[in-house]
Amino acid sequence: MASLRQKQINALKQMLNLNQPQNKLNASEPIWKVLIYDRVGQDIISPLISVKELRELGVTLHVQLHSDRDPIPEVPAIYFCVPNDENLGRISQDFQRGIYDIYHLNFISPITRQKLEDIASAAIQSSCVANIHKVYDQYINFISLEDDMFILKHQGSDNLSYYSINRSDIKDTEIDFIMDTIVDSLFSVFVTLGTVPIIRSPKGNAAEMVAKKLDKKLRENLFDARNNLFHSDTQAGNFNFQRPLLIILDRNIDMATPLHHTWTYQALTHDVLDLTLNRVVIEEQAVGGAKSKTKPYELDSKDKFWMTHKGSPFPTVAEAIQEELEQYRSSEEEVKKLKSSMGIDNDTDMAMSMVTDNTAKITSAVNSLPQLIEKKRLIDMHTTVATEVLNYIKSRKLDTFFELEEKIMSRVTTDKNLLDVLSDPEIGTPDDKIRLFIIYYICTPHMSEADFKKFENALNGAGCDLSAVAYIKRWRSFTKMSAAPSQYEGGGTKTVNMFSKLVSQGSSFVMEGVKNLVVKRHNLPVTKIVDHLMDFKNSHEMEEYHYLDPKQLKLTDIPRNRSPFQDAIIFIVGGGNYIEYQNLVDYAKQKTSTGNTKRIVYGCSTLNNAKQFLKQLSMLGQEI
Repeated sequence: MASLRQKQINALKQMLNLNQPQNKLNASEPIWKVLIYDRVGQDIISPLISVKELRELGVTLHVQLHSDRDPIPEVPAIYFCVPNDENLGRISQDFQRGIYDIYHLNFISPITRQKLEDIASAAIQSSCVANIHKVYDQYINFISLEDDMFILKHQGSDNLSYYSINRSDIKDTEIDFIMDTIVDSLFSVFVTLGTVPIIRSPKGNAAEMVAKKLDKKLRENLFDARNNLFHSDTQAGNFNFQRPLLIILDRNIDMATPLHHTWTYQALTHDVLDLTLNRVVIEEQAVGGAKSKTKPYELDSKDKFWMTHKGSPFPTVAEAIQEELEQYRSSEEEVKKLKSSMGIDNDTDMAMSMVTDNTAKITSAVNSLPQLIEKKRLIDMHTTVATEVLNYIKSRKLDTFFELEEKIMSRVTTDKNLLDVLSDPEIGTPDDKIRLFIIYYICTPHMSEADFKKFENALNGAGCDLSAVAYIKRWRSFTKMSAAPSQYEGGGTKTVNMFSKLVSQGSSFVMEGVKNLVVKRHNLPVTKIVDHLMDFKNSHEMEEYHYLDPKQLKLTDIPRNRSPFQDAIIFIVGGGNYIEYQNLVDYAKQKTSTGNTKRIVYGCSTLNNAKQFLKQLSMLGQEI
């Protein structure tokens, strides 16, 4: 089965092929064209199709819609943008100026009848109706970051953030607008997948609103004979069989995980280096008096090392980089030996006589050179990224925070006194301390005012901004969470002495002073809910969840059949994170390895690291 990401890439490639199906036989010269996108379009394309691939697809020029563009006659212009007033105004301006001769208009989400008529009248006024070849609704209004992960927005994502949904002065019209924006994107996800899900959501929060609006939108589309976008899904055999489960949850269900210090490679990179749209920017150390430069690195599915190790604990990654480097060095040695044995370095005539014996060897060496060069590039890149991450781990003592939080979340007694850690100027930043305390506060069912005061004084002394704590205090009094803090199960960590090997070899990763923690696998709150809903476990607790099936004519909250689901899409309203994503990936792997196949896709309205999430909590705290 093609993944959501692959289906989105196919849709984009078809669009760049002027909405003709990509014919394998027709692989002659591509048609040259220009691509004009807005910010949203750029965010959707950039993690999926590289500049090199755009060239191969015949795109000679790709530019922002709202930039100064010169007329280019006789070349098809593909527009890829959201159909809002600002963009449509600019397109009408292009018609007037007659910038292009051939227009292909592709809208990221459907254009309304009214706006389509406005565009038509603009075309008539500029007498360029004949130049508009196609107008398409693409239904790809979301960003695929991984085969099994998507977000709704990157630029302008603040409108969908936890802060936007939970601020105290929000009006009903604003909340409706946010929910409609989310539903519009989720609808695109299922049109792209070509399947209608069964929807589950808890009752009485933002997730419920999204679930009900999405159910209504899917229902209206399914029973509209002319515009049904799910033809392939309703063919016999597909009907009601192996449909995916869509679980929509609210961020409030688990507020500790987004603040948790993490220990796996991808989540750490996001936490300390701010990984954005699969790219991380690192400042290179300046040599001499030169200015320091920044350099972007792409961490995506084309990178085998990343795909293998993004979910691994950091020390394992450091060791793997080391092993890769040693393998590379031995391959490099072989090439050097081959050169010297052939005398290529000095005597050419002699080399020629030896060529016959060594042809096979040379051929294999020449063929493996591009792979070697690429391997070296990846090793260098991961060495740079991992070294940068390691510097943060050491300077902020992140291993200490991770270990403490794991123990707090699994209610194991901690060997360190929390007050001592919060008061110690050597450990962490003020933000690290606030994160640690909030997790402790959420996971401690009863804390006396006197104890709370002690912690407050320690945090104040450490220079922390306590607005986020004020919000969490109010949040806790509102939610039922405080009644059931048992939602984090026994995880915990143990320290293993694996670094000795790395350090003794004099490697580039000197890990002294950093604990090597091995994490015991445990399910986070979101993963537990997913486990229960996919397999219909614990029915009493799950009665709290709506059951919506857009294909049933009658609205019902009772599941028709209770056979376990293989496919699930988890969507978090109010922001997700890589820790939760990784936990679900591990859960699906573990289930599948025991013969109980689970395929899970994780989606969220926005992707925040702990620093960004903490800032949103502080803003909410300041409003109290």
